[in-house]
Amino acid sequence: MARKKQWVKVSPREKPAAADVLEKQAIIAACEAFIRNILKPRFLPEIRQTEWNYVVDIRGSWAGNRYRFMQRYRSGMDHNRGEEFDAPFARIDRMGPDRYDIYWMRHTGKWWRLYAGVTLAEALRILETDGILHPV
Repeated sequence: MARKKQWVKVSPREKPAAADVLEKQAIIAACEAFIRNILKPRFLPEIRQTEWNYVVDIRGSWAGNRYRFMQRYRSGMDHNRGEEFDAPFARIDRMGPDRYDIYWMRHTGKWWRLYAGVTLAEALRILETDGILHPV
């Protein structure tokens, strides 16, 4: 016997909360220090030029109430040599006072939430230790 179809209401995800100027500056400073002291030495100790796209920088960007971690690529291909583009690999969303959700950029181009409700210190520790959130 076939199952009867049924609609199920799914509540929308909570939106990131706005941060005041001082908190935003503190978040940016902590993330930039994390990139400078952890990510770059570990994942980009030197730039290796190739005939394909290659990583030239790891950086971050504040957008809305989110901080995205991105790799900067440069093309080594003949038809567009030297052109650069950003590819985000992880982000943290500020959900409230010292409460963050961590997202991973899937190969499909969609963000996927992996962790919810962690502090900023925990978020940076998770970004450092969870291999799926590491730059490629």
